[in-house]
Parts: sequence; C-alpha cells; structure tokens
Amino acid sequence: MKQLTSLLLFAVALLAAPALQAQSKATPASAADNKRIDLQNGDQFVMQNGSVVRRRNGQTTGLNQNVMLPNGTKVNVKSGIVELPTGKITTLKEGDYVKADGGIMFATPQSAAEARGTTAPADAKFGEYVERGSVVTTNDLDTRLTDMNRRMELMGQKIQLLNQKISLLSQGNTKAPDTSQLDGQIRSLDEQLRAVK
Repeated sequence: MKQLTSLLLFAVALLAAPALQAQSKATPASAADNKRIDLQNGDQFVMQNGSVVRRRNGQTTGLNQNVMLPNGTKVNVKSGIVELPTGKITTLKEGDYVKADGGIMFATPQSAAEARGTTAPADAKFGEYVERGSVVTTNDLDTRLTDMNRRMELMGQKIQLLNQKISLLSQGNTKAPDTSQLDGQIRSLDEQLRAVK
C-alpha cells in the first residue's frame, strides 16, 4: 500500500512539473524583466513603430528589456504598457513617451484623453503655449527698484503710525483718545501705496 501511495505521488509530481515550469517561466514583466538601466536626465522612452525605444540627445536606440525607472514607473518595451508607482496603468500610443522622472508626455490630445478614460474630438489640438514675458531692460529694472523702495518706505511709515495708534489706545484711559489725525495720515499713506506700481 505504501508503494502504491508513493507511486501515485510520484506520478502526480511528474504531471504537475510541466505546469509548474510553465508558471515559473511566465513571471510577469513587472517583476523579473524590469531592470533598472543606466539613465541620463534627458532620456525618454518613446513609443515608435509599435515598440518602445530610448531617445537620448535626439538619437533613438532599441531596448531588449523592460524598464523600471528610479521612481518605480515600469515600462513594457514591447506593448508600451506603463505602470505608475500608484498602480495606475496606461498604454503609450505612437509618439507618446515617458520621461526619466516617470512623467508621461502625450503626442496627441486623443492619446491624452484616452489615458484619462475620456475621448477627444478627432480634430482636437493641444492649446498653443506662448511665453508672454518680455525682455527686461536696465531701465525697467531701475524703475521697478525705485517703485519697490518707495513702497517699502511708505509701508514703514504706515507701521509707525499704526504703532502710535496702538500705543494711544492701550494706555488704559477711561475716555477713548482721539486718533482721527493718525487715521487721516494712515488713509493718506494707503492712497500713496495704491498709486505706486
């Protein structure tokens, strides 16, 4: 009887071995294949022609292993599936890329909308960003500094007047002191402050 039980256990083990081997070979990409690779600050992992390539200084190179970024973001180079450290999963579309810091940049409004779980009209376009700042000249800086100095001077005077008013009100007199002159000076300083840019 013991031999029969041992033989049955041996047969079960033989039958189960291929299934166990298949399971061990099918380790998820997020566990075994995501190796940290040598990164530079400007590296990008771009979905290009159906797979993810590394773009560095304008040059692209193919990748033969999945990528795990320092912040924990995982990139599957064959499918373009990106798993963020939060557990959120998104799939890169053609031209989308992941930056070295784990940020995802979308090539089209449609791929950005799909990542959010919404849709965008076929004719949607990204809004144009225009830097509105102008070149600052030395003359502009001098004017700004003069205005700031004048503002600080007026604020200093206002603080002195407010301290005088507090001092008068906290003397403990039974009759409230007349602070109308101080109030008028404070109002005058407020008007001057509004006039300074």
